[in-house]
Amino acid sequence: MTAASLHEPPCLEIVRTYPVDAAKVWRAWTEAQALARWFGPAAADTAHAVELDVRVGGRYRIVFGAPDGSEHEASGVYTEVVPLRRLAFTWSRRGLPEAESHVTIELRPVAGGTELSFRHVFGNVAARDDHSVGWPPTFAKLEAHVLGTLA
Repeated sequence: MTAASLHEPPCLEIVRTYPVDAAKVWRAWTEAQALARWFGPAAADTAHAVELDVRVGGRYRIVFGAPDGSEHEASGVYTEVVPLRRLAFTWSRRGLPEAESHVTIELRPVAGGTELSFRHVFGNVAARDDHSVGWPPTFAKLEAHVLGTLA
């Protein structure tokens, strides 16, 4: 570990490759009806309410279920929108004592599909660890959605 890495904020990074074009992955993140079909960590749950204003300065709000049956709400503001390439936004969860965090999603064409790089930067390790439980199963549902196999 370098001295510089000691000062980097905690983050969660996920990289996935999907055998579909970038437009399909982009729509999954930027169209409310599409996002509602897959968003949320619980296998049986999806987002209950989705409001997206996908433009720099636009707001979003997503209400989704969790594996324990509880309901969560995430909201924030889009800070960067580059269609089919990059989407960045602030992230706040209602009821959690954490500071606002930041998510960046980058899409890159690769042989046979699209690589998605996801980076969620947090103000503290506890917030990162909390989110590291929910994001991986959410990405599994995203994969099923873009492949058309989501039940």
